[in-house]
Amino acid sequence: MSSTLVETVAINYEYFNDSFLTCGTCLCQYDAVNHSPKLLPCSHTVCKSCLERITEAQTRDTGTFRCPICRETITIPRGGVVAFPPSFIVNQLLDLVANQRRDIVPKCSLHSNQELLFCETCDTVYCTECVVGEHSSRGASEHTVIPFSIAIKRMSEILLYKAQLCTKNLNNACENVTEEMRKLENNYDRTMDAVNRSFQDLVSLLDKRRQEVLQMVKKVRDEKKKVLQEQLDIIQAEKDQVHGECQGLEYQVEVRNITKKISDLNEKLDMTGTLSEPRENAFMRYDYKHNTALRDYLAALNQFGKVKVSTTFPALSTAVVEKATTHLRSTVTITTVDYHGNPRTSGCDPVVADLHTERGDVVETGIKDNENGTYDITFIPRVSGCHRLCVSIFDRPIKDSPFSVIVTDHNNPVMKFGSHGSSNLQLTQPVGVAVDRQDHMYILDTGNSRIKVLNPDGDFLRHIGQSGLENQSGTGITTTPSNNIAVVNWRTKYVTELNSQGMLVKKFTSPEFVEPINLAVNSKGEYIVADNGAGKVFVFDTTGKMSNKIGSKGDKPGQFKLISSVVVNKKDEIIVADNRLQVFSKDGKFLQEIPSGTNTKGQYGGVTVDRHGNILATRTEKGKSYVQVFNASGKLLFMIDSSDDKLKRPSGLAAARDFQVVVVDLGNDCIKKFRYR
Repeated sequence: MSSTLVETVAINYEYFNDSFLTCGTCLCQYDAVNHSPKLLPCSHTVCKSCLERITEAQTRDTGTFRCPICRETITIPRGGVVAFPPSFIVNQLLDLVANQRRDIVPKCSLHSNQELLFCETCDTVYCTECVVGEHSSRGASEHTVIPFSIAIKRMSEILLYKAQLCTKNLNNACENVTEEMRKLENNYDRTMDAVNRSFQDLVSLLDKRRQEVLQMVKKVRDEKKKVLQEQLDIIQAEKDQVHGECQGLEYQVEVRNITKKISDLNEKLDMTGTLSEPRENAFMRYDYKHNTALRDYLAALNQFGKVKVSTTFPALSTAVVEKATTHLRSTVTITTVDYHGNPRTSGCDPVVADLHTERGDVVETGIKDNENGTYDITFIPRVSGCHRLCVSIFDRPIKDSPFSVIVTDHNNPVMKFGSHGSSNLQLTQPVGVAVDRQDHMYILDTGNSRIKVLNPDGDFLRHIGQSGLENQSGTGITTTPSNNIAVVNWRTKYVTELNSQGMLVKKFTSPEFVEPINLAVNSKGEYIVADNGAGKVFVFDTTGKMSNKIGSKGDKPGQFKLISSVVVNKKDEIIVADNRLQVFSKDGKFLQEIPSGTNTKGQYGGVTVDRHGNILATRTEKGKSYVQVFNASGKLLFMIDSSDDKLKRPSGLAAARDFQVVVVDLGNDCIKKFRYR
């Protein structure tokens, strides 16, 4: 005799949801009629309606079907679908829910026992007994259908969630506006204090001037009073003298003495006439309308003080953020608008910018008010990576803040000129370049035996002829203190000075020249010529007479191997480039060797010094070429790699204004201009 073990499960209403009471196939809630729960041998529960539909759809009368949940083959009992046992646990749940649920289950108005359904696909409520069309056929299986009570509950939950979100956002908005009102009151108090202080300062200045004018009045009075007092003292002295002389006259019997005193008194009578007229007058009057001072003061007073306000709406204000390069000054432009999106045309907004590296290090920023509604945030990043920029106005972030600022180590040219050829826009074997005081560029176009002149924007201006450039042998070019151009020719062995139009100024040579390849001119107008063949640097005075020799062939300090370039700095110290950079005093004494900053052997192609004393040099190592940037002390700061437009055999270079350097790219028959700050 077989027995069945029935396990009783204690069920808590709080621990399950409506999915336990829903058929997993049709998504209809189990009931006691069409959707009564049936327990399959595989332990899954499916409603009677679904089982009938599944068995009817069988194309072969095999007496079996597959469970719609686990796909196990199920044998149909002899009594058909109704013979499957009911799912007692689901029925218990239904009873529990019936006792506990307080929700109102929507029923059809025509079929009181029929629960309404909701088609999520069609967004339609319907009754299975009333509906006609696609919801009554097998096509309904393509629709997502759930009981309307569940749909109402879900939509109620969504509505409640959205309402909570709205309430949360409104609370935040209320806090923000309240905080702004608090700041407004604080700013009001501070502004009122500032107004009172400024006008108190004005009152203090007025009172100071009042005291000065009062002192002027007192001084005038004292001066006048002093003169009158002195006159009174004289009168009193005369009176005392008269009284003294008249004393004892009644006892005087000498007629001559009496006669003399009468004569003296007659003279005094004449003098008293002059003393009776005051030597100073009592006139004094204050006038403040004698000039335009009052009108000017009133006009200035009407302009005194201004309350600055702003209509900027930070949430709509934008920023233009571009890729930045290490060691170069970068700019982020902020454009402000008002609440209606209209661009602002004035400044004074309290813009705050915080820039941090990936590691959290602070990058110093500067903010420039363009006074037209835009602001420039400038910074110089020192490391590459993704920096984080937070921009706020009134302590509120602008649109899309914080921003990601991509910083790269690669420094590419901002201007490029030339290609191989002989036209006005072409070059052939350029080896040197010089920049004059107006930032005009003079390119030594050796292969074409000419100097090409460009304006600061890189536009072609003219050519300077072949004087000093014969036989395609010009190898060095520089500017002079008089803004002329000096070139050296290694074949003719002449140094030639030309004006900016190419007219000959002077030329000279030396019997000691072997292979003069580069030159520089110091502040005194002396010529420093580097001779690679002789392994020396020669110094000539302004007339072309040799005054000094520096160095010799070798690799010791102060000696040269393969000289490529020479330049002088602001102190007239001489910097010579071969496979290293060596610095000599203006008298030719070796001072130091500038470390290259690399452990790889290489060769320098050119060297220059900018207006700030920074040293820039082109260097090639194992096929890689770049520009090194040193400070005035010779410390390597960084390198310009021209990553997207590689340098190929860079030779001469010259510093221009605004921290830009022009580099001759011999291998590519062009020049390139780079920023280095």
